[in-house]
Amino acid sequence: MAGPLNLLAETEKAQALLQTFSTASLVAGAGLGLFCLVADHVLQLPLLLHHPWLWAALDNGAHAIVGFWSWAIVIGLRKRSDFYEVVLAGFLASVIDLDHLYLAGSLWPKDVRALSQRPPLHCSTLIPALCFALRLLMWALRLKDSWCSLPWLLFLSLASHHVRDGARHGLWVCPLGNTAPISYWLHVVMTATLPHLCSVLMYLTGTRDMISTKHGVAIDV
Repeated sequence: MAGPLNLLAETEKAQALLQTFSTASLVAGAGLGLFCLVADHVLQLPLLLHHPWLWAALDNGAHAIVGFWSWAIVIGLRKRSDFYEVVLAGFLASVIDLDHLYLAGSLWPKDVRALSQRPPLHCSTLIPALCFALRLLMWALRLKDSWCSLPWLLFLSLASHHVRDGARHGLWVCPLGNTAPISYWLHVVMTATLPHLCSVLMYLTGTRDMISTKHGVAIDV
């Protein structure tokens, strides 16, 4: 019996991986890339450029929507708990901009733009460190498998923010320094495909199997 059961398990895993690149998932990724194009075009309008507060609010809102959308691609929206997760992803993707205000010691956009260095949460090297620390904390607290996706949610939220900022300022890979700005179209492609990359990594680490059990179905995004 072990042979057929193992074959069935491997077949289900293969199907879960293929569903990561389902038509709906690819369309949602393309829609995410299109949203980036529209949002960036809107943020270049002269009206917004002359109103820093409004520009900052809309830019931060765009970060939130990208984080929200990205995690929705990964898990789908089937239950109320799924909605809570994507809201959390959007919140995390936007809230890290508060470190600009902390470093500037001011709420004024002109003071934030005058900063000569990047704030701490915009160091891309911190992303894997924070995700690993969260995973260790979950292990130490013996949290249930239903929480297993949290480090990946954190990863995708922060990474989507950093990639979007990278098109303007490059990535801050401390202690090596800043990279050149990411080319615009590369940033759009990276943003659109990052959820799929996250899904594949979750599959390789077995996290998607746990989430499928949590949802009661094989995830089809």
